[in-house]
Amino acid sequence: MKLIPNTTPKIFSLSAVLVGYLLIDDMTANEQNALGNWLMLVGQLVSTNAYYAAVVAERKNSNQKDLKEDNIDTLKMLEKMVKALQSEIETLKKDIK
Repeated sequence: MKLIPNTTPKIFSLSAVLVGYLLIDDMTANEQNALGNWLMLVGQLVSTNAYYAAVVAERKNSNQKDLKEDNIDTLKMLEKMVKALQSEIETLKKDIK
């Protein structure tokens, strides 16, 4: 569900101001305070969720990078082992002849 319209940041911010003024029209100070605190809680929840999603994505990318580096190191080590085995095979072949 897409709630954020495709608009400029200024218009998006202005819409918040307009909605805020419309909401306080017939409310007491205590009602305004309760509604404001509730809206801030909703904002904090959305912000926290978005930030933590970014942390998870960053960790995933970091883990993939580490795994790739580990794979490269393992491949280099295996290549060295293959070369050493090939060299040993060649030496054994010479000894047999």
